[in-house]
Parts: sequence; structure tokens; C-alpha cells
Amino acid sequence: MTYPVLEVSDVTVRFGGVVAVDGASLTIKAGELIGFVGPNGAGKTTLMRVITGIIKPDEGQVLLGGKDLAGLAVNQRIRAGLALAQQIVQPLKAMTLLENVALACGAEKTRNPFSAMVSFDRDAENRRALELLSRVGLREAANLEPAKLPLGYLKRLEVARALALNPQLLLLDEPLAGLNQSEASELADLIKALNADGLPILLIEHNLREVMRICPQVYVQDQGRPLAFGPTEEVMSRPDVIQAYMGGNTNAAGQ
Repeated sequence: MTYPVLEVSDVTVRFGGVVAVDGASLTIKAGELIGFVGPNGAGKTTLMRVITGIIKPDEGQVLLGGKDLAGLAVNQRIRAGLALAQQIVQPLKAMTLLENVALACGAEKTRNPFSAMVSFDRDAENRRALELLSRVGLREAANLEPAKLPLGYLKRLEVARALALNPQLLLLDEPLAGLNQSEASELADLIKALNADGLPILLIEHNLREVMRICPQVYVQDQGRPLAFGPTEEVMSRPDVIQAYMGGNTNAAGQ
């Protein structure tokens, strides 16, 4: 039986008397690229943290490949096939880009302390890391340290480290934040290319121009509640979405 890659069903999260997420439901199938948008305070980050296991929902269920993730810690969800590229990039500054990615490539070896102690050969991890750096356009910077590179390079490094985990699903948390429009477009093109290779991606992003350009479908959340889900152009032209997300500015969807 074939299952959707990710199923989020009726997830609700409360912080005291505040409902941060209210009945969120979302399904991602194999090969899909879905933009996850909404105004500030819509509960996007909270729902992402539920998916990754940082926050336990008060109600609802999250399935990955048909498997219930309830009770699994963050590291267990990563091993089950989730990978997250975070908005705030925190590479290991004392290591080169190659070493940063190679460390992620060797995550399976570090799962068992004994295996980690007796595994000295890093050739396979280094080869794979170089392949991934090439894939994200960073091969020429492989032997440089993160501190010497601009934010655009570090965002690509974060994607490469996530890809090193061989995920079933890639979660991207505002990868375009802080980039100029040229850098944002180039990174958006990379995201689209990764998806074209068959990788399912859920993209949380405020840059609507790029979301609308690369994402065939969007999921809109407002005040913690699901508002719309479907074809991007259709959803983003809905009056309720325009009102909630753009404050009634009908031209904002094209910006």
C-alpha cells in the first residue's frame, strides 16, 4: 500500500489559554512541492515544530510514510526520514563546508557509539559531501570555512546538510529570509530543481513572489487555523486569503 509522505491530521496546540494551531490538516504526496504561507502569528512555526517533534500537540496526529510519529523524539524523526533546513543557519564554524556536510553524511555511523569509535575511514562521506556541495552550487567553496562566506552560501550549506540525511521529506523554514532578490531567486530555483528530482518539499516562506513562482500548491494558515489549500494561483487570488495574508492589498500577491 502506498501512503502519502506526510499526513498532518486535525493538529491543535494550546499554550495556556492561547490556541496557537487549531485543527491544522495537510497532506504531502510523493514528489510534491508545497508552499506553506500565512501572516505573522499564523502558527506556521508552531506547526513545523509539531511535525519535527519539538512540540507535542494537544490533539491530532502526524504520520510519515504511514507511520505515526507520536512519541518519537527529534533525532528519531530524522532517522525516520525527516530533514529540516532551518531559517537561522548555525554551521560548525571551525570546520570547512566539506567537513560540515561530511559530518551530516556520517550521521548513521554516530548512531552507534561503538561504530563511531571504530570508523576511521571518511572517504565515502567526503565523496558524498562533495557531491552534495556540487548539487547546491558550492563545490568551489568546499574547503572554505563558513565565517568567510556570505549568507547566501550558508543557506545553501544548510540545504546540503539536510540532503545528507537522505530524507523522505525536506522541510525548509524560510530559507530565503535575509537574502536579496537575486540570491532568493537562485535559491528558489535550486529548491525547484531538488523537487524536480523527486524530493518532496514543504516550504515555509514569506517571500510570496518566489513561492508563487515555484510552488504548484500552497497551504495557507491564518490565526492558527487552516484557511486554504490547493493550486497556488487559485488559492492566492481568493478574497479571504488576500484579506488575511495581505491585509486586503490585492496587488500584494504579485510582490
